[in-house]
Amino acid sequence: MMMETNWAEKKNLTMLMDFYELTMANGYFKLGNGNQTAVFDMFFRKIPDRAGFAICAGLEQLIDYFENLHFTNEDIEYLRSRGMFDEAFLDYLAHFKFECDVWAVPEGTPIFPNEPVLIVKGPIVQAQMVETMVLLTINHQSLIATKSNRIVRAAQGRSIMEFGSRRAQSYDAAILGARAAYIAGCDATACAIADRDYHIPAVGTMAHSWVQMFDSEYESFQKYAELYPDNCVLLVDTYNVLKSGVPNAIRVFDEVLAPLGRRPKGVRIDSGDIAYLSKKARKLLDDGGYSDCPIVASNSLDEYLIRDLLLQGAKIDSFGVGENLITSKSDPVFGGVYKLAAVEENGRLIPKIKISETVEKITNPDFKTIYRFYNKTDGEAVADYVALFDETVDPDQPVTIFDPDATWKKKTLTNITAKKILVQVFQKGKCIYDRPALEEIRAYCKEQVDLMWDEVKRFENPHKFYVDLSPRLWKIKQRLLESHSQF
Repeated sequence: MMMETNWAEKKNLTMLMDFYELTMANGYFKLGNGNQTAVFDMFFRKIPDRAGFAICAGLEQLIDYFENLHFTNEDIEYLRSRGMFDEAFLDYLAHFKFECDVWAVPEGTPIFPNEPVLIVKGPIVQAQMVETMVLLTINHQSLIATKSNRIVRAAQGRSIMEFGSRRAQSYDAAILGARAAYIAGCDATACAIADRDYHIPAVGTMAHSWVQMFDSEYESFQKYAELYPDNCVLLVDTYNVLKSGVPNAIRVFDEVLAPLGRRPKGVRIDSGDIAYLSKKARKLLDDGGYSDCPIVASNSLDEYLIRDLLLQGAKIDSFGVGENLITSKSDPVFGGVYKLAAVEENGRLIPKIKISETVEKITNPDFKTIYRFYNKTDGEAVADYVALFDETVDPDQPVTIFDPDATWKKKTLTNITAKKILVQVFQKGKCIYDRPALEEIRAYCKEQVDLMWDEVKRFENPHKFYVDLSPRLWKIKQRLLESHSQF
């Protein structure tokens, strides 16, 4: 099995944190409660694009980060220069060793608002300091995976290639964005380094500049076909798709590829009315004896444009999608947050809650787990059940769930199976998770998305998937809300 490149080994990212994480950690240390056990949840409140679900991604890179946490001499000297940090705290950082327990939802899993995607439990000093990287890593790749999966589903089985490197927000965003897109179902990338590091198939033909470099469009196609007879895809819209591009392509297929016993791998249209042009190009190719030549479309596509092209009968076999995918341009923020859920006192975990006048910002307290219920008949996912960590569910007995915000809305589930979707990744700072290969994550993602109701997968006004609290957890939340009501 080929392993992914260890992303965190390339650079020490330990200091990639918000400065308040350091000031709080120093404060806890000086007050003597830096080793007090705390539980933090990473979760999100809103699905991008008002979609029915999101896709979790980024855990592999977060594992690399946790395994490589260390402060260099330069880091310590920088902190000392600020004149704010206790020397004993700086000595602690100089000998830092990650000691937390971590649970996470596996990459490729559909996820929903207000349920923990990742839980960190350990010394408050450490659990607090990893906040920024937890959010940065999971937020980014989950955002791109979520958008990519929508685009993949819009294509209705046609191949999607990720073409966004040059429009990504940074080089890491280009590389890890390609990874997230592949998890979510894209078949290839234009990003060569993503192929080198993550073995995602890199594809590409030519730019318009190649065509412009030659005295004629025909000559540019001819030379390319001679150089790459086994992978000949020609860009046919530099001058005129129907009057010159496709006719010149057919001529080169006849004169260069056919004598070699080769078949073309495709033509690409990157501008114009793609629905109209693809239909006309398809007829020209079919009449010329190349009904097996695929047509590739690109040019600022997204899930809605792809859906509309197919509704209009466009003759397109695959799509290259760039900026709208790699930046999730229509909704470019995955709003994950990292909140304290419990602290340990005298050997007991004490639940904590954040209260806000903005109701959706009120957190779910305590140390939790998630059960996902599946229908035994067809295997489809029915609901998620957020429960206390030590709660068990007997799926052989009827389970009544209720909307935590509208408790009169209840549903009794029968004929179900139940699966915990949070898995332990670190135990006392040691990784105990058997990391799957990228191909396994990709296959798992497709399998899990297929188990979602079609109504949840709608692009507009999707059905709201049930995410309910166990009665015990709901009562703890209500008790905490009432105890703080005088404020």
